[in-house]
Amino acid sequence: MDSNRLTRRELLKDMMLAAGASALIAESALSAPAKRADSRDAKQAHEDLVGLVNPMQGTNSNFGFSRGNTLPLVALPFGVTHWSAQTNEGDGWFFDPNVHTLQGVRATHQPSPWMGDYGYFTVMAQAGDAVLAPKARAAAYEPGDFQIGPHTLSVTFKQDGIRIEMTPTERCAAFRFTFPSGKTGRVLIDAHSHVEVDAGAGVVTGCSRLKGFGAPGNFGCYFYARFDTPIAKVYPFDDARQPIAGNMADGKDVGAAIEFEGKTTVVMRVATSFISVEQARISLDREIGSLSFDAVREAAAKTWNDTLGVARVSGGSERDRRTFYSCLYRAHLFPRMFHEYDASGKTVHYSAFDGKLHDGVMYTDTGLWDGYHTVYPLLSLLQPARLGEIIQGFIHAYQEGGWLPQWPNPGYHGTMGGTHSDVVIADAILKNIPGFDRDAAYAAIRKNATVDPGVSTEGRHHLNDYLRLGYVPGAVSDSLDYAYDDACIALAAQALGKTEDAALFGQRALNYKNNYDPAVGFMRAHNADGSWRPNFDQYAWGDGYTEGGPWQWTFAVPHDPAGLMALMGGRDAFLRKLDRMFWQPPTFHPGSYGQTIHEMREMASVSFGQYAQSNQPVHQVLPLYAAVGAPDKMHYWSRRVMDELYSPDNFPADEDNGEMASWFVLMALGLFPGCPGRPAFTLGSPLFTDITLTPSGGKTLHLHAPANSPKNIYVTHITRNGRNYSKLWIAYSDLQQGGRLDFTMAPRPTPRALSVSDLPESQSPYDANAARETSVSVKVAINCSGDELGEFIADCYFDGGAAITLPEADASPSGRSARQGAFTYKIPLPMPSAGQGYTIQLTFPIGGRQSVAINGKTFFPDLNLETSGSKETVKDIRGILPNPNGNIEIAIRPTFGSTIGGRLRAIVISS
Repeated sequence: MDSNRLTRRELLKDMMLAAGASALIAESALSAPAKRADSRDAKQAHEDLVGLVNPMQGTNSNFGFSRGNTLPLVALPFGVTHWSAQTNEGDGWFFDPNVHTLQGVRATHQPSPWMGDYGYFTVMAQAGDAVLAPKARAAAYEPGDFQIGPHTLSVTFKQDGIRIEMTPTERCAAFRFTFPSGKTGRVLIDAHSHVEVDAGAGVVTGCSRLKGFGAPGNFGCYFYARFDTPIAKVYPFDDARQPIAGNMADGKDVGAAIEFEGKTTVVMRVATSFISVEQARISLDREIGSLSFDAVREAAAKTWNDTLGVARVSGGSERDRRTFYSCLYRAHLFPRMFHEYDASGKTVHYSAFDGKLHDGVMYTDTGLWDGYHTVYPLLSLLQPARLGEIIQGFIHAYQEGGWLPQWPNPGYHGTMGGTHSDVVIADAILKNIPGFDRDAAYAAIRKNATVDPGVSTEGRHHLNDYLRLGYVPGAVSDSLDYAYDDACIALAAQALGKTEDAALFGQRALNYKNNYDPAVGFMRAHNADGSWRPNFDQYAWGDGYTEGGPWQWTFAVPHDPAGLMALMGGRDAFLRKLDRMFWQPPTFHPGSYGQTIHEMREMASVSFGQYAQSNQPVHQVLPLYAAVGAPDKMHYWSRRVMDELYSPDNFPADEDNGEMASWFVLMALGLFPGCPGRPAFTLGSPLFTDITLTPSGGKTLHLHAPANSPKNIYVTHITRNGRNYSKLWIAYSDLQQGGRLDFTMAPRPTPRALSVSDLPESQSPYDANAARETSVSVKVAINCSGDELGEFIADCYFDGGAAITLPEADASPSGRSARQGAFTYKIPLPMPSAGQGYTIQLTFPIGGRQSVAINGKTFFPDLNLETSGSKETVKDIRGILPNPNGNIEIAIRPTFGSTIGGRLRAIVISS
């Protein structure tokens, strides 16, 4: 791995010391949730989708444990500036929902706490004596007095009843401050770099030069604020937060206090710009002008209702709908627009890639290592015109800086691996997304794949090694990412008629095979001489695997599932490996990270084995079940992930600029991009009974699943426009034609005969064995409290009991270990096909006296093995089905007179 290339975690490694107690896992829930802001003043109660959105979703997070690591952002879709409540100074974790004091409302451009904020400034209101330092001035509020929606924020402070309200436009915001009568009202603006007040005109201007990654030296976020009330007094303050004479201040933490007398309500209209103060004024006149606060808020609510209304869902629970629309809101925040409109209406932008002013659009603040999985495929469905504009912005970055950005923030930043702009652009070319220069786009992704940048901030690191060896030494993730990126470039080349390039990159796309070691059954890191890196550990993170380990990265070949199956020994072996991923214990070893990072904790805190929904490397795993003709398992696990790991309040882990949210939205629609870069979606299990998609300028698509319920999660039949549809995937072009998809839902899967053409597309051809009935076998073997041994996985999914080691003489194929005491196993399993059930085989060692119950039914009330002469006893229970929670629960309890308690050596479940 490149020692100069940093992951997000390594960027903030030094923050561990400063984080102190906040680095601990925050186990407590919010003491009282913020109220969702009412938008019925928009007079669209029948379309009040913003009322279902919870901007607080994911905010109850910290350095050590993430439930989203989000901010409560108030903004318009893809807005240039977002607005957030601020409880702490600095960037990163500057809002904590468990702290009920506010330092102000921040104009923020922070895409992630791991990347930090830039160009930010803060607005606060107070009355009476002036207190300028943010920590000292923080005002307390009751949680019920803090209301927030995508379109507005309102907070009333305990002291004096001061109220701040704000509502956004794309580049501006309107604030309304309510002060107590008889007291001096004051607005504080922490401008940071420069502030200037024209009291006679009622105008405050300034600039924040707090820089993000890659921003040139002339970077700044300028603001222009206009008050509707005469200013009675003004005094700037210096870096020490002390008042100074005059009407302006320069420094690093400067600002201004603006006071009003005899007025209880004051409105401030403020605009931001990355170009100049004058450009901010132009934007203010253009977006707000003299509009009242209520008119701006009503327009913001309408914009969000229209945006969210592109996807309308019904059926399902209130919780599901709130989660869906909260996620859909998150999916429309990033990347942020970085362009503006000059006095003539021309689109212009300041470039963080060369520090100059250019014509055209620009977008920034998006991690493509994350977002390619789901953000951009979702935009292709719902906002194709916007997607084309975003890609044109990326092309402008390429033209201005020489490379496509991979994590613009706002300029180049060399964190994470791959060049996944290749995927996003190829996907758009294959889908005929409008609005961008295809020739320039292809030239840009071809450069990614053919020119070693020689630096760590752009392009593919160690590309020359990859081209020479077919892999990057010591870097499994980079090797797999490059192969996938090459596959997408090959598809784009083919679509553009560049046949030689298509053949070249198509061959390179098979380089993933170089990293598969059949001796261990995983993708594994090579040394430069071709030997394998020693001391392989299937549970070790790092060591060539980015933010994951062998389990999380071995399936990262979305472009060639058939080829990956062949590497692993065929369809059945591949299916067993997929199953085993979910039935493994969630064990992790920090490996080269040298410490436990939060994604490890998040994986280990839930019951999904090695499937770490907490991070992106596994986000294309579930559609692989369709590639092996087992869509029922995709249905089962996707519904469990949506139900157990998402809520209106929390995400499985870092939300990452809309990616984690878009994953939920796409799975809930039953349309998931199994391989971004191919113009197709894998058909899944929709979460709602009725879904209507109406993309801007597109045709309406209806998805109906009338029998859908928490029990009926399996799709047994699909029709498209009234005709039988056998494929497990659907082309993007078919979705764009609109029409109707009907899903027949049932509590148990039904076997279906499949042909190879019904399976998702693959670069390598499927073998004949891939086409068969969807009914598939299941076998899970657990070595109770022991290590992995042959077909037996290490102990997992248990609660209670203690591990014991049996005498050598009592050893068996399942090892020498056992679990003893009172304990329960809760093993997640999909429903078998109609007419089938599971066989539960329990192996008991000598000793122990217990009752045995499965799913609450007692099968052996007093199984006495304390005097047994055999070293083990095997019991088979047949015809067992998972309980309503999707588990088979095996309860072992000591019975009366037991001297050592219950004992269990092994569990084998098969269909």
